Amino acid sequence: MMHEVNTSNLIFIINNQNSYISSIYHKHSAKHAALWACFGRLAAMLCFCLLAHRSEGQRFAAIGDYGYAGPAERDVAQLVKSWDPEFIITLGDNNYDVGDSSTIDQNIGQYYHSYIYKYKGRYGPSASTNRFFPSLGNHDYYTRNGEPYRDYFTLPGNGRYYDFVRGNVHFFALNSDPAEPDGITATSAQARWLQAGLAASTARWKVVYLHHAPYSSGYHGSTQESQWPFRAWGASVVLAGHDHHYEQLTVDGLPYFVNGLGGRSVYRVRQTPLPESNAIYNGDYGAMLLNATADSLSLQFFTRRQVLVHTYVLRRPLRTEPTLYPVSPNPFQGDALVEFSVPTPTTVQLRVLNTLGQEVTTLHQGLVGAGWHRFALPRNSLAAGLYYVQLSGTGFSQVMRVVAL
Repeated sequence: MMHEVNTSNLIFIINNQNSYISSIYHKHSAKHAALWACFGRLAAMLCFCLLAHRSEGQRFAAIGDYGYAGPAERDVAQLVKSWDPEFIITLGDNNYDVGDSSTIDQNIGQYYHSYIYKYKGRYGPSASTNRFFPSLGNHDYYTRNGEPYRDYFTLPGNGRYYDFVRGNVHFFALNSDPAEPDGITATSAQARWLQAGLAASTARWKVVYLHHAPYSSGYHGSTQESQWPFRAWGASVVLAGHDHHYEQLTVDGLPYFVNGLGGRSVYRVRQTPLPESNAIYNGDYGAMLLNATADSLSLQFFTRRQVLVHTYVLRRPLRTEPTLYPVSPNPFQGDALVEFSVPTPTTVQLRVLNTLGQEVTTLHQGLVGAGWHRFALPRNSLAAGLYYVQLSGTGFSQVMRVVAL
């Protein structure tokens, strides 16, 4: 079902089923344009804000090896908060150096209390629902086998390993520490739990995350005990930390990530990376931003200075109609990424509009081949405010809302 929303000299046709703006055109009326301009901006913003959650899918952050109070962790936390993620997952080592109760609040709550459910610390209010889903690291285990960690968080399951679902994504948090009572090998009780959970899941994307990296070109290197048959069991991607660098690898057709630059320290990497390694970085601290929709799961690593280092996108089969995907990150302070797909070679126009429907800039105009296409949206060309990215061609027009900070 579609309905029409008039905003100033623009008319938006909203496709309720797919939660995107399927067409946009000008309503030529000079007499009324000025009168309705202010109302138009407000109505457009309201319309798109109501649609934002559904149209953008799930936006979440991943941080690893971060729990060490200081400038680096503060900078990464500010980066993460600038994305306004729905929730945060962690890849272990939440509380340096020994996981003690005397340091846990300054190392975690100081920066992330507003995401933590039933937060009882001294740094601010709690989240009304849990938006912080950590995994255990070896530094969390050094004090009473992780008891301060388990007391600090309110987590599903047994708190050591657990799963949860958000929209299109089913998450599985593992405990890779050798002290785990249910074991850490591929034949352990924990592994059997994961295998059964992946097999039963109906989610489009299945994200497995843990601390000790199954594969890594870093200081610690690969962890053999963590090399479970994740792909055969149905995982979409595996995220880990432990080594303090960023890396993307592909093993047996499955993408693996190492993300340990959350704030503690930066490790050297091997002069010769593993042959499975596709991208590696240890130049600065940072975090990962992930965006999930029914069609794609994008994974991006940004430094604490808002510099995009690497992007990886998992996609389902190509849609049969042209599709504009959510802009990432959104809101954005540095450059943003605009992605769309077309099923056949097509002439398209990709442009940025202001709230009055006036063109601000054109990102692309011309013929594109069948498949996915990505274009940078430079922040330095835009004043702060609300904009719309429009993809149009013969017989179609789609719009995504984006906010420049």
